[in-house]
Amino acid sequence: MNHALAAVGGEPVAPESLYPLIGPSLSLGFASLLEVEPGDPAVAACIASYRSVYAEVSLRDTPTYPGVPEALDAIAAAAPGRRLGVATSKPRAFAEPLLDALGLRSRFEVVAAPELDLHVESKTVTVGSALAALGHDGPATMVGDRHVDMEAARAHGLRAVGVTWGFGTADELRSAGADVLIGSPSELPAAV
Repeated sequence: MNHALAAVGGEPVAPESLYPLIGPSLSLGFASLLEVEPGDPAVAACIASYRSVYAEVSLRDTPTYPGVPEALDAIAAAAPGRRLGVATSKPRAFAEPLLDALGLRSRFEVVAAPELDLHVESKTVTVGSALAALGHDGPATMVGDRHVDMEAARAHGLRAVGVTWGFGTADELRSAGADVLIGSPSELPAAV
């Protein structure tokens, strides 16, 4: 994000100040940093600069949280036939290759993500797309680390499981309506 800010003449900010911006739409994050509206041309320039670097860096430098692959395997083993999907704010053009690079793509039937444009798609819309693609017809759970995940779960009547090993805080997740908070991937199978 600092690379993108510098590309438009902005001042860098401390990394810890950027953490709350990870997860929701880039348009909203850069708009808040630049103190402009999300449709401002400077926001579009930041997003273009960010994406030019992110496409390469994300595949090279993004690790899987320890224990996540095992937790996903345990979820699948506990309920054969359970259908898993991803609902991400990350554009599909980045989400699919990243899941492949992490060795996780095959565990998910659906990857719902916005297309690669500057339109702000709410997490609630993205979760709705995932549910529609899965043919949602019964109880379901949304797992996430940010307030937008919990809010989307609430909007769709899903059980909201907040994970505290990501970028959101326990207070953020509770305030946004998490039904339960978990502190490690090993707790995930029991929570869903």
